[in-house]
Amino acid sequence: MTQSLRALMAAPLLILATACSDSSDRDNTAPEPPPAPPAYDFAAVDDRMQQFVDEAADFDGVSYILVDAEWGVIHRAAFGDHTEDLITQLASGSKVPAVSLLMALDGDEGLDFGISEPIGPYLPWDGLFADRTVEQLVSNTSGMPGLTTILADTATYWDLACQFFPTGTLQECAERIYITEVPGIVPPSTEYNYGGSQWQVAGAVAEIVSNSTWAQAFDAYIAQPCELEVMEFGNPWSDFESFDGSPDSLIGRDNPNIEGGAISNLDDVAKLMMMHLNDGLCGDSQVLAPGAAAFMREDRGGEFGTPYGMGWFIDVPEDGSAPTLFTDPGLFGHTTWIDIERGIGGFVAVDTYSIGTSGPVRELVEAEIIAAVAAEVDRARAEQE
Repeated sequence: MTQSLRALMAAPLLILATACSDSSDRDNTAPEPPPAPPAYDFAAVDDRMQQFVDEAADFDGVSYILVDAEWGVIHRAAFGDHTEDLITQLASGSKVPAVSLLMALDGDEGLDFGISEPIGPYLPWDGLFADRTVEQLVSNTSGMPGLTTILADTATYWDLACQFFPTGTLQECAERIYITEVPGIVPPSTEYNYGGSQWQVAGAVAEIVSNSTWAQAFDAYIAQPCELEVMEFGNPWSDFESFDGSPDSLIGRDNPNIEGGAISNLDDVAKLMMMHLNDGLCGDSQVLAPGAAAFMREDRGGEFGTPYGMGWFIDVPEDGSAPTLFTDPGLFGHTTWIDIERGIGGFVAVDTYSIGTSGPVRELVEAEIIAAVAAEVDRARAEQE
């Protein structure tokens, strides 16, 4: 074999050996480590919660959970007689879960339903509010009497009080509300009047357009895709102390109180906060259409004195910048909040079901806890950079 022929045959072997060597080198290159979450430390928040329980006259315990839009649950803690799996009544903290279902229905192209369309064509009754929209009903701008109006004069508004009783069905209650003329009805989008029977009518619309009960619709559109374990709606308001922390003790499932009848544990609220921080995604499931969560946060009540979206109260910055903090508080002191600037959320749970005791814990959360959580998030993220 000539020297030139040997060289010609050796060249491909050299190329192959070099390629194999390069491939081996590439295979041995260490992969980039996955990003790590910030080293959050909420010990100071825990200490303040414990101090509150130690000093509070009306609360034997509180618990809370925090989420990060990217990292999921970043902290949870329970104090006093609370446990981390405690199930509590959400009271008005039910509003964001309720509107979440309505927005999921709005996003279902297979249904003949629009949240901003008049409700008359959806309902089988001749009544007073055919020109109102579900958007107006759950932003408290429908012109129907609100919660404080009804409670201040129950004799006058007795026909609307079915929303507080576990008997009958949601359809029966909503029909009574829809056809009964009472004082105080005004044109839609002319005033803000919080809560009340307008939410029951919204729930009845949901049942009709989905051809299911409220419970079935909530399970199909929210609970299953978000893998909720506990959250459901009942109507405990005629005897709210009858709820003992067990789902079996929840009454009124056939006539659920839409604005205030949900029960939940910490984890289920956390999953819904994650959905709202991630543009309607629960894990890999697009539960709300893109933009629907932001639509819920648009201010509809501010022009009437109360910045409010659909389910969310809006914290308006004094400097005129765009709002980034939204809250959904409940009568007994529960508070859910999301901070869309930081991509975080929190939920503080209580189980002291007494009228008039919520002030101290609500003040604690709104004046101290939300700010303390935000400060720790900022610190930990800055340290990671």
